[in-house]
Amino acid sequence: MKALRTLISISVFVLISIAGFDANAQCSMCTLSAENSVQNGNTQGKGLNKGILLLLAAPYIAGAGIGYVWYTRYRRKNIPVDIKDEKINLN
Repeated sequence: MKALRTLISISVFVLISIAGFDANAQCSMCTLSAENSVQNGNTQGKGLNKGILLLLAAPYIAGAGIGYVWYTRYRRKNIPVDIKDEKINLN
């Protein structure tokens, strides 16, 4: 079951990373600069978009790495717990 879940997770990650989504992540000044450069025949706007998306991805990758380390380090282990069969007084 665990192997199947891991396989599904990896396959979904690969499919999402392969899929090419067109995203425009720019401030208003960068947008105007990129549009003017594209209208004049330059391709600097595309490079600007890719650079912004690269900078946007860095915090998500760092957060995912920290989350993975936290999960693997502090997850519960299968430790047998020895509990006595006595009545518990909650008063």
